[in-house]
Amino acid sequence: MKNLYLDCISGIAGDMTLAALIDLGADLSYIVEQLRKLPIDRFEIEVHTVNKRGIAAKKLKIHFPSEVHEHHNGHAHPHEHRSAKEILSLIEDSNLPKRVKERSLAIFQEVARAEGKIHGTDPKEVHFHEAGAMDSIIETIGVCLALESLEIADIYASPVPTGYGKKRMAHGFYPIPAPATMELLKGIPLAELNVKGELTTPTGAGILRALVKRFMPIGGHMVEEIGYGAGEKDFDHPNVLRALLLTPTDFMHSIEGSNQHRESIYVIEAQLDDMTGEGLGYTLERLLAAGALDVFYTPVFMKKNRPGTLVTVLVSLELADDCEKVLLEETTTLGVRRSMWSRDILDRRFIEVETPYGHIKVKQAFRDNKMLHQAPEYEDVAKAARNHGVPFQLIYQYAMKLATD
Repeated sequence: MKNLYLDCISGIAGDMTLAALIDLGADLSYIVEQLRKLPIDRFEIEVHTVNKRGIAAKKLKIHFPSEVHEHHNGHAHPHEHRSAKEILSLIEDSNLPKRVKERSLAIFQEVARAEGKIHGTDPKEVHFHEAGAMDSIIETIGVCLALESLEIADIYASPVPTGYGKKRMAHGFYPIPAPATMELLKGIPLAELNVKGELTTPTGAGILRALVKRFMPIGGHMVEEIGYGAGEKDFDHPNVLRALLLTPTDFMHSIEGSNQHRESIYVIEAQLDDMTGEGLGYTLERLLAAGALDVFYTPVFMKKNRPGTLVTVLVSLELADDCEKVLLEETTTLGVRRSMWSRDILDRRFIEVETPYGHIKVKQAFRDNKMLHQAPEYEDVAKAARNHGVPFQLIYQYAMKLATD
C-alpha cells in the first residue's frame, strides 16, 4: 500500500482533488465504471490539461446529457438536492468496494454534521445545496475510488488556505470561508494566503476532515509521483492542488510504524526585554488557562546587550490562536512566531493511593501497556503537606512507594 500527501497550495475542492489523483495515475475508466453502477443521473467526466500560472494541471468537468437535452428544449431543470440520509443510504446500499464505502460515508457524515450544526438541524435531515449537488456526489465518491485505484493507505496534508470575501449561496451572501467549511476546518492548521475568493469548499474541507491522518510539513518523505489538479478560477498564483505519492522512509516508519503516539503541535515564541516578573507570571497563568500544553521562560540576551526573556508556548493546533491572543494582550511583544512541530507522547493514566495524609493522585506513563515512569501530583502532595505540617518529600515518597507496590 502507498501513502498520499495533499499539498494544499491553493486550498482544496472536490474537483481539484479528483483531478489531481487522476493526474497522479488513478484509473479514470475504473472510477467511471464504478460510479455508473450507482442510482445517479447519467453523466460524462471529461479530463483535460490546462495551464495555471505556468503549471500544467488536469482539469475536471462533469457533463449531464439530460441537462443539455432539457436546455435545448427551453426548460433546464436543476438536479434535485438530496438529503444526507438519502446520500448515505445510496452509498451503504451500493456495491462499492468496502474502503470506498467507508471513506465516502465518512466525508458525507462530516459535512452533514457541520451543516447540521450551522443550521440547527439533525445532520441526517440536512439537505445539501453545494455538497449535495449531483456533481459533488460524483466528485466525492470519485475521490474515494481514485484513492482505491492508487492503493492509498494513509493520507497526510499540509495546512490549508481558505481565502476571504463573500459568496452567494442558497441562503444569501455568506462569508468566505463558508460557515460549514469553517466548522469542518476546526482543529486543522490554516495556511496564510491573502486571496479574495473561496479557496477551500465544504467538500474539500470534508475530505481533509474525514480522511487525513495528520497535517504536517512534507519533510521526511520520499516523493515517487506528483499530480496537479486545477481549480475553476484564475488567481495571481497557481490555483492547483498538488498530490504526492510517497514512499515510506526509515523516518516515516519510525513515526508511523511502531509508534502511533506522535501528534502535531504548534510552538509559539516571543522575546521580551521590558516585562516585569509579575507580568510574566500572570501571563504564564493565562496561557495555561487558555489550554497551553506547556509554557516556559528562557533567559536570553537581545539587541544592545539587553537581558531579556524568551517565552515558549507548546499548544495543540486548535488552541494556538487563543494562546497567541494572550501573548499579544498580556505582554509587550509586537509579534509572535509560530511553527509546527511533532511530538511523541506516552499514554497517561491516573491512579489514587491512600496515604496516612489523605488521597494522593499519581500520574503514570505507559507505552504498549508497560509503565515507564510515574509521579505523584504536585498539588495533592503540597496540599497534604500544608494540612498536616509534614515535609513535602515525606508524602511524595510515601505515595510513590504505594503506587509501586
